[in-house]
Amino acid sequence: MYQAQPKSPDFEQLYRELEALPENQVGEIINGTLHASPRPSGPHGRAASVMGMDIGTPYDRGRGGPGGWWIIFEPELHLTEQVLVPDIAGWHHETLPEIPQSHRFTVAPDWVCEMLSPSTGRTDRIEKMPIYANEGVSHLWLVDPLAHTLETFALQNGRWSLAGSFKDNDAVSIAPFDAITLELTTLWQTSVSN
Repeated sequence: MYQAQPKSPDFEQLYRELEALPENQVGEIINGTLHASPRPSGPHGRAASVMGMDIGTPYDRGRGGPGGWWIIFEPELHLTEQVLVPDIAGWHHETLPEIPQSHRFTVAPDWVCEMLSPSTGRTDRIEKMPIYANEGVSHLWLVDPLAHTLETFALQNGRWSLAGSFKDNDAVSIAPFDAITLELTTLWQTSVSN
């Protein structure tokens, strides 16, 4: 079982600053720096919600799919002295047999999905991707709701390998959720006329 390691005084101070952020901001500690981002835009939030429902129903709830996963929106991951908040994360039940009682998840997820935005895309790619690899996250998806793209990565020998690039109206079955087909067009729908 994971045992928390003592945190440095600098980390503890940064975490107090993170906790003091206004409610309309998401705080992360990445490589010793506090990052504050605004709450997601409409297209960003819509894409995350649809992705979570499409994957969560068959994988978390086991309806129309294999089950055996926890799918969580915006979990606060405490990985070494990093605090990351992916848009969606998933754990096999074997990896995380029980959801923590607090808001802190100290076990690295098996899958992470980040919704790219103009304010967070660079950080997601340049700073967070290497941390996820270092922590052993097996699968990483990057969704760009404005460009209508999905990039999927698999961890191989400690490095990310591009597993697939998809766009617009593609219908895809992708590891680790390849028992279902995702209709990407539903991620981009932001009005009843789309």
